[in-house]
Amino acid sequence: MVLLVMMMMVKLVKLVSFFLVVLLFLVNASFALYTPLDNYLIACGSSQNITFQGHTFVPDSQHSSLVSKTGDSIVVTSNSRLVPFPIYQSARIFTEKSSYTFEIEQEGRHWLRLYFYPVPNSGHDLISAAITVVTDDFVLLSNFTFRNYKGSYMFKEYAINVTSETLIVTFIPSIGSVAFVNAIEVVSMPDELFFDQALALHPPAPFSGLSELAFETVYRLNIGGSFLNAQNDTLGRTWDNDLKYLHVNSSVTNVSVSPSNIKYPKGVTAETAPNSVYATAEAMGNANVANSNFNITWVFPVDRNFSYFIRLHFCDIMSKSLNTLVFNVYINNDTALGSLDLSSITNDLAVPYYKDFVSNVSVDSDNLTVSVGPDTMADITNATMSGLEIMKISNALKSLDGFSSVESFLPSSSSKKNTIGIIVGCVVGAVAAIAFVGLCYCCLVQRNSKSTQQGRPLLSLPLYGNSQTMTKMSTISQKSGTASCISLSSINLGRVFTFQEILDASNKFDERLLLGVGGFGRVYKGTLEDGTNIAVKRGNPRSEQGIAEFRTEIEMLSKLRHRHLVSLIGYCDERSEMILVYECMANGPLRSHLYGTDLPPLSWKQRLEICIGAARGLHYLHTGASQSIIHRDVKTTNILLDDNFVAKVADFGLSKTGPALDQTHVSTAVKGSFGYLDPEYFRRQQLTEKSDVYSFGVVLMEVLCTRPALNPVLPRDQVNIAEWAMSWQKKGMLDQIMDQKLIGSVNPASLKKFGETAEKCLAEYGVDRPSMGDVLWNLEYALQLQETASSALMEPEDNSTNHITGIQLTTLQNFDNSVSMIDGENSATDDDAEDAATSAVFSQLVNPHGR
Repeated sequence: MVLLVMMMMVKLVKLVSFFLVVLLFLVNASFALYTPLDNYLIACGSSQNITFQGHTFVPDSQHSSLVSKTGDSIVVTSNSRLVPFPIYQSARIFTEKSSYTFEIEQEGRHWLRLYFYPVPNSGHDLISAAITVVTDDFVLLSNFTFRNYKGSYMFKEYAINVTSETLIVTFIPSIGSVAFVNAIEVVSMPDELFFDQALALHPPAPFSGLSELAFETVYRLNIGGSFLNAQNDTLGRTWDNDLKYLHVNSSVTNVSVSPSNIKYPKGVTAETAPNSVYATAEAMGNANVANSNFNITWVFPVDRNFSYFIRLHFCDIMSKSLNTLVFNVYINNDTALGSLDLSSITNDLAVPYYKDFVSNVSVDSDNLTVSVGPDTMADITNATMSGLEIMKISNALKSLDGFSSVESFLPSSSSKKNTIGIIVGCVVGAVAAIAFVGLCYCCLVQRNSKSTQQGRPLLSLPLYGNSQTMTKMSTISQKSGTASCISLSSINLGRVFTFQEILDASNKFDERLLLGVGGFGRVYKGTLEDGTNIAVKRGNPRSEQGIAEFRTEIEMLSKLRHRHLVSLIGYCDERSEMILVYECMANGPLRSHLYGTDLPPLSWKQRLEICIGAARGLHYLHTGASQSIIHRDVKTTNILLDDNFVAKVADFGLSKTGPALDQTHVSTAVKGSFGYLDPEYFRRQQLTEKSDVYSFGVVLMEVLCTRPALNPVLPRDQVNIAEWAMSWQKKGMLDQIMDQKLIGSVNPASLKKFGETAEKCLAEYGVDRPSMGDVLWNLEYALQLQETASSALMEPEDNSTNHITGIQLTTLQNFDNSVSMIDGENSATDDDAEDAATSAVFSQLVNPHGR
């Protein structure tokens, strides 16, 4: 019996041991940490190891794989109670340019983390010390000083793609000062943490090349959850609570589940974000919010001179079943994700999902906003987000702080760069030799063909670094005064400017002459040698728009001439530049006269005349050529005003030739600006002239209400101006939301007709919208009603229309059936003919005193 009991006990022990081994294996499999090949945790100036947030930092003087060139550096330590954390108790102070060289085993992105605290009683004025920090390729800090810094200590985190066997971090003190650092981390990260591509906004398009850029972490939030330090994250990251960034704190409620409930899908791991991040979230509203549909908005102060990488983390931990949560996500004024149904993507609940974006900050704001709110098309009033990361992207000079390049700090920094210089020199020399031989050959050819070319060389026209050329194009360049000429068969593409001419005209792109910034690039005011004022639009190489838009703009505007279209004077494509030169529009974009500036408000008559001018320009595009042209980016910033406030449509980079006679639409990828996009075009990718009509309807509401087309900071029902204004129009109360500066000066009949026009433009389906000819007629009628109101008595308003005493309206009876009153006019070739035709239509309405 005893033997039997002993045998059973042995079996039980073996069974328990087996289960313990299995359990240990499962635990290790579930919580296995990423082990970085490169893992430098350096306590600068310390004489002993320092433990901070669960990690051990080794003195910089004792690390076997670290090579330091610190010159006459000074070590300081402090046991003062004022020191915020142990990692800041020591520092190394540099009196001259000094560097740390880290041997790299795994190429790819690495975290580079720097710790700064001006240790007291160091013998130097560390608070006033101006610190510059650079790597081989990037400027991280440029003359930073604690004198202008609000905090007592500073932690900086960068993500840098290391493509060599070493990473050199150099500290440069300013003249007569010192530099210092308390601790450094260089840690490799998983390759799949950051990809080379993200979605750029405004307009939406893929953005490639992120691997060549450096990032600086600006914000990393655990939304709805508590602060997480490096010990809680497998990659040593810190996650802040989001409460202080909420636009309206009472607009949210916290949601949470146990972290063990989170189910990571393939491609998303704890390295993407810890399960503690996905286990918490913010959801919409609570009892303290009057409008339960109020968007959740986070506002972040940023540097407007940089672009930002934005990663949004989502996890539906609040729904009880699939497909019961649909919402929109906004970044600034752009819709980043529309009608997002997480469960349809993940096929389950409590499954993490993230999305990456690249966004610029608005030129008139120092804030970046991120918002979530319910989809207006869904009968679900909720939205959620779990985590948010915002990282600054290095600029064209490879800087994350200011506008100085590495070369300005390290003109001859390393043998590596010297070697590169030798190689580059050899290549350049070889190319120069080949070019010389080619030049001699060209000279010979030129000499033989001089009589036929009248002494002018025949050149090809490269576009943006010779990457693409104009189809069937040849240029004939000849300078006469300040002019260059270009010919394309029988089509005149305008004047070809040299880059030096552009520099002279714009005073070397003087920022004081900056007129504005658009999707293509920056626009400067300029003056030619003959005194002609011009607008110079300089393409930004990192813009979403590039060669295709540059070529489209030239080709389109070379064919179009109209009083209400901005005229293209010429262009320049030297030195890998894409520069367009236009007639100068002295009063700038329409938007700047509506809101956002201190310019005097426009009168109602001025606004109507501007809308009529823009409508004429669009009507010409749609009907004036053998095949219609669809603008595709109609908005208030693309309607410019000359010195007489005559409106002209601008920016044809996204324009598209319309459908042929036997077609109803053009199938094409969606391009344009959110807030102005035709919803039917957005859904079906089918472009028609009616897409421009919808965008123009948004412009009309913007002109009336003087607010942006999209404003995610507002309550949900007010975010989209088209939807918001239409709700008031249908109630017949448009006067309640119009610009307060117009109150008392707008004739009710004119406003009614204006509102009806906008309402028809904003119809859900293109077939229900009027043509631009009908819109033009409508606006002319609204203007006549406004003008006549001051000199003629108004008859009582009836249910059909507002009309003027003594005027027969039988010719207008088919107006509501969208019959164009100016069909057949030859607007394609003669502005005066268009005006005459329009005047004929209104011959019965003309004010006897004239307009």
